[in-house]
Amino acid sequence: MQKITPVDIQHKSFKKALQGYDRVEVDQFLDELIETLEDDAQHVAALEAEVADLKERISHFKAMEESLQNTLVLAQRTADEVKASAHKEADLIKEQARIGAEREIASFTEAASDARREHQRAIEAAEKAKSELRSLLMTHLALLEKTPMPNGAVSHEETAAKEETAVDLTETNRITVY
Repeated sequence: MQKITPVDIQHKSFKKALQGYDRVEVDQFLDELIETLEDDAQHVAALEAEVADLKERISHFKAMEESLQNTLVLAQRTADEVKASAHKEADLIKEQARIGAEREIASFTEAASDARREHQRAIEAAEKAKSELRSLLMTHLALLEKTPMPNGAVSHEETAAKEETAVDLTETNRITVY
């Protein structure tokens, strides 16, 4: 069945019959029907325009929503990348600090070992000097004992007492070598 428009009603003509409807009344009714259909057609057209506008706005908002979703995904991805980069950088800084600390510890350990070796060398040098000095003193003492005593010289007992004093002095006086 075909859709009837207000124009179809306006141009529709009926056959005249003997016992038919009142023509003026039918024409009035048709005029009212035409006016109602035209109003309805305008209202439907307005609603269709509004629906089209709303569909366009929905489409626009869906595009905005998709854009916002993409932006959020990109922002999340960027935040994750920045976070990962920060963690990598922090790990690198920690590793560099650990390596630097290990180098410092190794350097201090080496310096301490060097200081111990130097201290040991100093102790050995002091012992050597003490031994050489003792040997020198003993040699001089032996020479003194071999030397004849002139008149008025000190006796052997006095020499022995002096030797004990000298030995006591050599034991109490320590030579420190730096």
